[in-house]
Amino acid sequence: MTTLTQTLAERFSAIALGHVRREFPNKLDHVMDGADDARGPRDLHPIFYGSFDWHSCVHGYWMLARLLRLHPGHAQADATAALFDAAFTEDNVAGEYSYLLRPSSGGFERPYGWAWALMLAAELKRFADRPWSEAFRPLENAFVARFHDYLPKLTYPLRAGTHANTAFALVLGDAYARASNDSRLSALFAKHAKRWFGADRDAPAWEPSGDDFLSPTLIEAFAMLRLLPRAQFTAWFANFLPAIGQGLPAVLFQPAMVSDRSDGKIAHLDGVNLSRAWCLRALAEAVDDPRTAALLRETAEKHIHASLPHVAGDYAGEHWLATFAVLALGPLG
Repeated sequence: MTTLTQTLAERFSAIALGHVRREFPNKLDHVMDGADDARGPRDLHPIFYGSFDWHSCVHGYWMLARLLRLHPGHAQADATAALFDAAFTEDNVAGEYSYLLRPSSGGFERPYGWAWALMLAAELKRFADRPWSEAFRPLENAFVARFHDYLPKLTYPLRAGTHANTAFALVLGDAYARASNDSRLSALFAKHAKRWFGADRDAPAWEPSGDDFLSPTLIEAFAMLRLLPRAQFTAWFANFLPAIGQGLPAVLFQPAMVSDRSDGKIAHLDGVNLSRAWCLRALAEAVDDPRTAALLRETAEKHIHASLPHVAGDYAGEHWLATFAVLALGPLG
């Protein structure tokens, strides 16, 4: 089974250190209320101005923090710590926080960027001897509050295989809530997961779409695994994917084909392979049938081998794919 070795940690850290401070090219999620809002990425976002877009920069920092914790002796460890010392200051966080207060920023990076910001907050908490977590707290609190405000208003979940996916945000948000001992937030996620997904049966798995980087089917199952008591999950999963042990739906067992890795949207499909592997490995630990568990692990490995060699090369994938490789190789928390 492919694991997150120190060699991979060094490779992925080097990739992220090369893009989290690369300002251009940049795709802003930015509503301009007037001419004064015509500003560049670094001016708008003192920390998360790199990596092509805000959310990729956030999870680039998350990956760096995760790798620093799991492999503290890796070759880029000192460079990572120095970067965090420079980035996570009171003034820089205040600049990021002020952006959230703009009248047109209510839906900024919802929910994908919110969830990744909380994942980063959770990881920073694990460095108790550093000031990074305390500095980041205003952003952490802001995104927790946004989830509490937003989820009760969300009548229907978003089931896309891209950034809007609700289940993905629940998985990441729950990882933060557990790391932070935030039982109120965990309960919020569980309540709404049951409301949105509890009656789902016989998932057709019409995927992947042409620019997916998530499996809507498997990420929903992963969310329910995280948020339901185990017995409830087992009963739900038996109805949601009743033929999973027979390798059905067959599309879930075949890695997505990536025809052009220089195309930013088509390159998303490498993310499908890595995020499927992440889900499959988690589900393999939860099923009772050892043959089904073995099949899920084997399929996860097949998906990893299809896309792990392609986390770097063209910037269309390089600015984000290593993060999904780290997810695939686990653990989540």
